[in-house]
Amino acid sequence: MHAITIEQPGGPEALVWDRAPDPVAGEGEVLVDVAASAVNRADLLQRQGFYDPPPGASPHPGLECSGRIAAVGPGVSGWAVGDEVCALLSGGGYAERVAVPAGQLLPVPAGTDLATAAALPEAACTVWSNLFMVAHLRPGETVLVHGGASGIGTMAVQLAKAAGATVAVTAGGPEKLARCRELGADILIDYRTQDFAAEVKAATGGAGADVILDIIGAKYLARNVDALAVNGRLVVIGLQGGVKAELNLGALLAKRAAVAGTTLRARPREEKAAIVAAVREHVWPLVAAGRVRPVVHTVLPMREAAEAHRLVESGAHVGKVLLAV
Repeated sequence: MHAITIEQPGGPEALVWDRAPDPVAGEGEVLVDVAASAVNRADLLQRQGFYDPPPGASPHPGLECSGRIAAVGPGVSGWAVGDEVCALLSGGGYAERVAVPAGQLLPVPAGTDLATAAALPEAACTVWSNLFMVAHLRPGETVLVHGGASGIGTMAVQLAKAAGATVAVTAGGPEKLARCRELGADILIDYRTQDFAAEVKAATGGAGADVILDIIGAKYLARNVDALAVNGRLVVIGLQGGVKAELNLGALLAKRAAVAGTTLRARPREEKAAIVAAVREHVWPLVAAGRVRPVVHTVLPMREAAEAHRLVESGAHVGKVLLAV
C-alpha cells in the first residue's frame, strides 16, 4: 500500500507519500480500506518529532479515518466486509489501509457521506469524553470553548448547544466568530482584542463559566481560573500555549473549582471503546438528525498532506481539513 511516511522529523516537507507494508487485522481488529483521514494538531506534533505514536501503534500519522471494511480479524463480531465505517485511531490514518480495534469503529452516520465521516471520530470522542464524561456539563450551564472555530471547537459548540448549555467561544477575528455563531454560539469573544475572562463574566452577570474546554494550556491557566464560576470545571486538552504556569490555589479553592487534564491517543483500548460506545449512543443520533454536523474546511488528496499541514499551521481554516485517498 501507499502511506504518508516521516523519515526524519521536520516541516511539512517531511511528509512523503511512499510505499509501506500492508497492515494485518489481528485479534479483535478489522482492516479498513481508507477513503479519507483528517488533520489533527497531534499529527503536526508527530511530524515535528514531539509526539511519538503509542507502543504498538502504526508509525504513520492520522488519528481518525473513514472507509470500508476489507477484512475482519479473529474474535470480531458485529462487523462485516464492505461495511462503511469511520474510526478512532492511535495512528495510521494517513494510509490506504489501516488495522483498527473493533471497539473503535463507528458506522457512518445516516446522511453523512463516506469521506466527510472522517471528520467526526476524533472531535466527537474528544468533546463527548471531556465535556460530558469528565466535566459533566448540564443543561442551563455556561461553557467556554477556546478555539471555537477549530475541529474540536466546532464540534464542542454544537454538542454543548444540543445539551442545552449557553456557549461562549474564543476565536481570532470576526469571520471565525460569525461561523461559530452559525453553529449556535451565544457569546462571541475575539481573543486578539478582548479579555475572555472579563467578557465571560460580563455576559454571565459576574458568575463566570461553569465549564471551560481549553486547548491552550499554560498561557491561559490563570485567566481560565479567573473565568470559572463557583463549582466550575476546567478541562485542559491541549498545550498550544505552553506546559508550565503558576496556579493560585487560593482562587481555585475559593471557587470550589476543579482542573482536569486529559489525552485520548494513549488511552488503553478498553477506555477508547467505552468512549466510542458513548459517542455512538449519544452523538450519532444528533448527527443523523442534522442537529450536529461535521464542519469541513477543505478536502485535499492524501499525497498533498504537506499542504494540508501548512494550512492547519496557518490557522486559516474553520473546522477540519480532510485528506482523501
